Amino acid sequence: MYLSTRLHGNLSTLPLWLPPLAFLAVFFFFPLSRIFALTFSSEALTAKNLPITTYTLLFTFYQAILSTLLTLLLGLPSAYLFARFDFRGKALLRALTAVPFMLPTVVVAAAFNSLFGSRGLLNAIANYQLPTAASSSFIIHPFLAILLAHVFYNTTIIIRIVGAALSSLDPKLEQTARSLGADSLRVWMNVTLPLIRPSILAASLLVFLFDFTSFGVILLLGGSQFATLEVEIYIQAVKLLNLPLAALLSAVQLLCTLLFSILYSHLITRNSYPLSPRSSVIKPRTLKQKLFVSAIVLLLSTFYFLPLASLPIRSLFRLEANRGQRAEVQYGFTADYYKELFINRRGSVFYVPPIRAAFNSLAYASATVLLSLLLGFPAAFALAKPTRLEKILDPLIMLPLGSSAVMLGLGFIIAYGKWLTSPLLVPFAHTLVALPFVIRTLQPAIASIPQRLRDAASTLGAPPLEVWKSIDLPILRRAALAAATFAFTVSLGEFGATLLISRPEYPTIPVAIERFLSQPGGLNYGQAMAMATLLMLLTTAGILLIEKIRLPHTGDF
Repeated sequence: MYLSTRLHGNLSTLPLWLPPLAFLAVFFFFPLSRIFALTFSSEALTAKNLPITTYTLLFTFYQAILSTLLTLLLGLPSAYLFARFDFRGKALLRALTAVPFMLPTVVVAAAFNSLFGSRGLLNAIANYQLPTAASSSFIIHPFLAILLAHVFYNTTIIIRIVGAALSSLDPKLEQTARSLGADSLRVWMNVTLPLIRPSILAASLLVFLFDFTSFGVILLLGGSQFATLEVEIYIQAVKLLNLPLAALLSAVQLLCTLLFSILYSHLITRNSYPLSPRSSVIKPRTLKQKLFVSAIVLLLSTFYFLPLASLPIRSLFRLEANRGQRAEVQYGFTADYYKELFINRRGSVFYVPPIRAAFNSLAYASATVLLSLLLGFPAAFALAKPTRLEKILDPLIMLPLGSSAVMLGLGFIIAYGKWLTSPLLVPFAHTLVALPFVIRTLQPAIASIPQRLRDAASTLGAPPLEVWKSIDLPILRRAALAAATFAFTVSLGEFGATLLISRPEYPTIPVAIERFLSQPGGLNYGQAMAMATLLMLLTTAGILLIEKIRLPHTGDF
């Protein structure tokens, strides 16, 4: 009797799982199986492919390790600043450091290009002030730009994870060490650091994972000369049409990503300590504390504000250089780049105006919202009251979140190559990325609905549809809007998979930005800056809406 009841409870939610599982089977697991089938073919496992795979893997590790170390160099003092000190503008500065992590990678890359690129703001100003100087006055090396962009993107991870650990330490431990004669350095090395070491390791591994799978930043700032696994997969699949090698690289990357994810999960489970929360932060009192706070605040403000501000400024800044017999630089502010988004000045049937790319992105995002909600609601309802079946299927439904978008795009090419002439595959790829966020947004709201309210409505004679309209819908409305905004924002900024599978005549905003940045001419560059600015504003608006309407205590993504 007990086994029968338990089995019935496990299988009662199975119909809810059928739509999302069928979707994953067709658009995730089948393409993934095709990648692995091609990986172990004789065309992939050749001596010619081994040097490319080895070099690309080593360079991917090299840039990820270096980026992680630089992120720690800025992140650890910043985490200490936010955890221990109170100062004017603290909340605003903390929010400013979190903005880049929520922006599409193509916007972050465009922001650094607008500041440090050959046609960037600093170089434009330098050439105006010194018109006879070389045009590369303020151009930084592409590899350095990649490292800085990674630090810009991921420092908030260190601030939040390590800062939370620092805030959770019992202040009596440090006070006891100081009463025994330990100076600040010895307190940090012998008391504080050992306690927060698991948090530092977990945050470092998560940063390394993001740097290891970085695509948009490296492609737009470094190009093919700094090819990581993600970039090399794109080059081999799209540029060189070498699908076997692209599949081999994808398998290597997936294996590395899984190992890092398992290690991260292991560190997170150990990252708990029964310590009292810090009673309060302090205002800087001593000269050393004031200098530390002032220096880190100034560094963070400058590092985060300049790229974000330079992007809209550069989109409104015209620079035309004439270096004939008489060097002359014409400059000024203009809205022409935004006006050009609506014009097909070339008059070519093959040219897609940027505004068309914007409409494509909106259409793809709308389709992604619809698909994500249709698939996410059944899974979220099943997970609201988990049984043993849900505990098995929950990590399964989250697998696309740990897979690279470029690998998803490659799987679509291999599995559904003949369908790539249709733009319909793009919303399916975007839904794979957005679905885990939608489920995680809906699940807490569904679980919060009191069953006693449903029972009371049913007792009063309300039919099931009326119960849903009167009880469930008012509670779920905010969560559904937040989930839809999540899906919409994710789709707008998705770049990796879209670059591989989108048709040239149906580009999205991120793909159009990449196209215009790769072409010569000030007009192309200005339009890229204008589109990146609009995408940044749309994404930021979506993020603010999510923060406003989502339920409290649902955690951070």
